[in-house]
Order: sequence, then structure tokens, then C-alpha cells
Amino acid sequence: MGRPPSSKPTSFDIAYLAGVSQPTVSRALRGSKSVSAATRANIERIARELNYTVDKNASSLRSQRTHTIALLFFEDPTPDESMINPFFLSMLGSITRQCALRGYDLLISFQQMHNDWHVAYQDSHRSDGIILLGYGDYQLYRAKLEHLVEMDTKFVRWGSVSEDSIGLTVGSDNIGAGEAAGAHLIAIGRRRIAFLGDASAHAPEFQDRYTGLCRAMAAAGLAADPALRQNAVSSEESGYAAAKALLARGTAFDAIFAGSDLIAIGAMRALAEAKLRCPQDVALIGFDDIPAASQTSPTLTTVMQDMKGAGELLVDALLRRIDGKDPERTMLPARLIKRQSTAV
Repeated sequence: MGRPPSSKPTSFDIAYLAGVSQPTVSRALRGSKSVSAATRANIERIARELNYTVDKNASSLRSQRTHTIALLFFEDPTPDESMINPFFLSMLGSITRQCALRGYDLLISFQQMHNDWHVAYQDSHRSDGIILLGYGDYQLYRAKLEHLVEMDTKFVRWGSVSEDSIGLTVGSDNIGAGEAAGAHLIAIGRRRIAFLGDASAHAPEFQDRYTGLCRAMAAAGLAADPALRQNAVSSEESGYAAAKALLARGTAFDAIFAGSDLIAIGAMRALAEAKLRCPQDVALIGFDDIPAASQTSPTLTTVMQDMKGAGELLVDALLRRIDGKDPERTMLPARLIKRQSTAV
């Protein structure tokens, strides 16, 4: 439903007062026929009462095509100096190919989340639209997304797909994937399943994966133990530290579902140091199916996301948005890849 009105009126304030989503407000103010006449009239009335105006100058500047798409990577902790999550590198090839097929150049930029990248790209007009990959703390990211939406910037992002997603979003069915991972662990006889990852509003994809795990456990008559949930960001070192903290807690567990492969690989190292065998003592599942997942010992059971489909959908959705259309948010299925870390 949005948020209470602020001192400076925005389209989010109109959405809150009208009881509709922000994208509905944008469509109504653009005169889109996809919004009913009654809803559009109500939105226009509220806009007038708030003295809300659309930035016409920005809109006219954006109408001048560059035939370039900007791809913004955001800094992630990595063991090397790349600071790019290897999962997103896997998606890059698909995005590049799709841009070429559609006659667009791809401008790739590396950003730090604390910088004002959202203002810089809005003002530079170097591209017709933006693809956003990665975000770190979603609560910090969210405010920047709201600014892009408010300025009617054409963008699409990879992330958690939900009714309250900010802006056009493409992502995996993280809840369904978490449920599949949990069901697999239960099927091999595991009952005390730990989760490593920040399952909170700061990391909604991890939160969705944990929700799926809890659903699978509930369906089997099992209760998720809060003591078996340990925060971690998507890095090997964080996964290692989270597993060490879990072990130090002394609460028994026989399986770990990690929010990412990087977390799982770090956890695998901590288990080995504790003389715990994987999968005999602790079964382990990751998420992303990065190349390293098939190189660990034991090889890592994980969830594979559709990288080819993701790249194609991100580019297609953005180009539809650039053309003035209103593409829907899209959720892609993910697939469990069974390997040695759950082979019991």
C-alpha cells in the first residue's frame, strides 16, 4: 500500500492515498488505458491536491535514444579483488548476447552501493535504460530504487519478486526453490536443518529461501528451530564464520541449507575443521550453482537458477519498458542439482 505522505509529494504518496501500487500511479499519470477511468480520475485528483508534477524535462531528455543499455554491478565481498558475485558473472554472457541480438550496445559499470549512482545515471543520459544486478543491503538499495521510480527512469532489476517489489523486477522462485531444498533434505532423513544467510528484510532473496525451507519442514510436521538460523552475507568467509558460530552454539543439527554457494563453501570448510563428515554427519545444500560448486570436495548440491532465461528476460523487459509498455514482473523456476554433499 505504500507509505504515509511525506513533506515533498511523490508518486509513492499518491499510491498510499489512492490505495494502489506505485506502478499504477505512473501508468495513470501517463494516461495508460490499462488503468480504469475511475482509478485514473482518483489518482489525478490526489495529484492535484498534493500539487504533484511530473518532471517533464527529464522525460523529454529520456526520449532521445542512445541505443545503449547500462548494466550496473554492485560491490559484493569476494575472496579475490573482483568484488563481483560470481553468480552475476554467469548472467553477464546471456545479457550481452541478448543486447547484441536486439541491436543495443551494453555499457557495464561497477558501483558501490553507498555512492549516489542513482543520481549520476539519471542525470547523465548515457543509456536508454538500466539493468541492476546485486544490491547488498536491500534497505539501503530500496531508497535509491524509489528515486529511480519517482524520476520515471527506465530500469529493471534482478531480485526478489513480490507484490511490493520496487520497480520492474525479474527473479527466481526463491520460495519454491527453498521448499525443494528442504524437501530433499527431509527425504534423505534430515530433521534438524540449519539455515545460513540473512533471512530478513535486508536480504529478501535469502528471506524467501528460508521461508521455503520452513514451508517444507512444516509440511513434514517439523518445526524450524530459530537457534539453527545464523546470519551470513554471500561470501566464503561469512559462511565459514556463520558455520563456526553455529557449531559453537552447541545446538544439534544434521543439515545446512545455505543462502548461496559461497556461504555453503565456507561452511564446508568449517565442518571439515570440526571433523564432521559431509554428508554423513551434516548434509549441505547451497544456492546459485556457481562453477566452484562442482569443484568442491564433496561436490555441492545446490539450486540452479536459469541464467540464460534471466538475461533474455531482463533485456526484453527493459526494452519493452523503454518502448513505453508495461511489462509484468517475472519469476523464473529454479532447479535442484543433486551432488555428493547430500548423497547418503
